[in-house]
Amino acid sequence: MADHYEVLGVSRDATPDEIKKAYRRLARELHPDVNPGEEASERFKLVTHAYDVLSDPDQRARYDMGGDSPFGGGSANFGGFSDIFETFFGAATNARQGRPRSRRERGQDALVRVTLDLKDVIFGAHRDLDVDTAVLCETCQGSCCQPGTAPVTCDICHGTGQVQRQVRSLLGNVVTSQPCNVCQGYGTTIPYPCATCQGQGRVRARRTVSIDIPAGVETGLRLQLPGSGEVGPAGGPNGDLYIEVTVQPHEVFSREGDDLLATLEVSMPDAILGTTTTIDSLDGPVELELRPGVQAGDILTIKGRGITPLRGTQRGDLRVGVHVVTPTRIDHKERKLIEEFARHSKAPAPRLAEFHQGLFAKLRDRFRNG
Repeated sequence: MADHYEVLGVSRDATPDEIKKAYRRLARELHPDVNPGEEASERFKLVTHAYDVLSDPDQRARYDMGGDSPFGGGSANFGGFSDIFETFFGAATNARQGRPRSRRERGQDALVRVTLDLKDVIFGAHRDLDVDTAVLCETCQGSCCQPGTAPVTCDICHGTGQVQRQVRSLLGNVVTSQPCNVCQGYGTTIPYPCATCQGQGRVRARRTVSIDIPAGVETGLRLQLPGSGEVGPAGGPNGDLYIEVTVQPHEVFSREGDDLLATLEVSMPDAILGTTTTIDSLDGPVELELRPGVQAGDILTIKGRGITPLRGTQRGDLRVGVHVVTPTRIDHKERKLIEEFARHSKAPAPRLAEFHQGLFAKLRDRFRNG
């Protein structure tokens, strides 16, 4: 069997580039469409087989150790009878029906994380996000070629992206089809790649994406912007952009579903006598009335001052839990007044009362997210 290195006319320490150049030169000279002679056809088969072996690092290593077989690639090409039958019944048909690969591919999706305040969750927010991703090359507009040039049809596979060759197997001569090594299956080559994008049709760049974040989002939610991801190779369609939301905790308000929760500290006199006060909600001041005798743990509800749901328009409520503050330090005059109040009110002594599930439920609601 002829030595593969001698067939290609290269030394045994030739580099992959030298092997590829030698194959391309000989393939142009010996291809049946260029040189239809029988001798040239046989040489073309030898050249192709030699290149198949020497261009693959593993096969070349086995060949250098004397492991190549006379059946066109040895055990690496024929893993069993299933491969042989696939070659018989599929290869020739695929070669006739197969199409060259497209350089245009869909771009990858991109993920950007955005942090919101609780106030943004109530009404929604607008953000201009800087995204570092692949964009269309402005020089070649995705053609991958220098301006004024274009891809040319591969002179080895004649634009099919595949080459056929006849090899000997245990079942006789077999016609196989495989991607063209010269054009990598694209059917065309780019003699003058774009210098800006190195023939990729896209470049890395930072761009700004404007997005309106709807009300009602919560931490961990991902919003999808179809077609706002990176552009694909050779100007292929854009992937999608995903926005992952994180809502910062608020020092006063917490969220439960579409409701907002807060705690209101009330002095003992205000709890006893009742009062009207103004609190600062997340969307402005709200007047709140405390009835006389309000109890610790009571929940005051302010309708429509909560969260706007993600899929709806009716806002939730603002629920305020009452916390009566007992003074820990009082002066002599205050003590006398409280003692006089106690004598006049004739309040009963502290005692255990009937278990009240509602009180604990209110406290649980108040402090669940506190």
